Amino acid sequence: MIRNAFSRALVAGRAGFLQLAPQSASVAGCRHMSKVAESDEQLTARYVQYFESKDIDHWWLSKHINDLAGTDAVPEPDIIKACLHACRRLNDIAMAVRFMEIVHFKCGNRVKEIYPYVLQEVGPTLKELGIPTPEELGMDKPQLALEDVYDM
Repeated sequence: MIRNAFSRALVAGRAGFLQLAPQSASVAGCRHMSKVAESDEQLTARYVQYFESKDIDHWWLSKHINDLAGTDAVPEPDIIKACLHACRRLNDIAMAVRFMEIVHFKCGNRVKEIYPYVLQEVGPTLKELGIPTPEELGMDKPQLALEDVYDM
């Protein structure tokens, strides 16, 4: 008898929980939408501050670069310069070259318009720090690519 009453209470509790579930999901959606959007200037200042931090280490450097790679925009030249300086402070030239590859990739279909501008703005910093571009290292072409048989 107790078992029967307990199972009925459990079924009634599940039904009540299922009716409340959609309401709580809509409240969570409203809370997510109330986040204030960050302006471009604030984003640039935040990342420049991250990269100019004197106590940045390799883990934080790669975390912030990964966060930038996850955004849907090409980083501003100020962010790129600050990141290159951080890479040089840590003596991580490979990370600097990789970051320049990420910037090249982020240009997308407009790479012929955006990437020359980025190189024009960041070029003096690259020369000052002694960091080669991926193009100077020959990384813009596949290393082991074979000639197409139809082009022979």
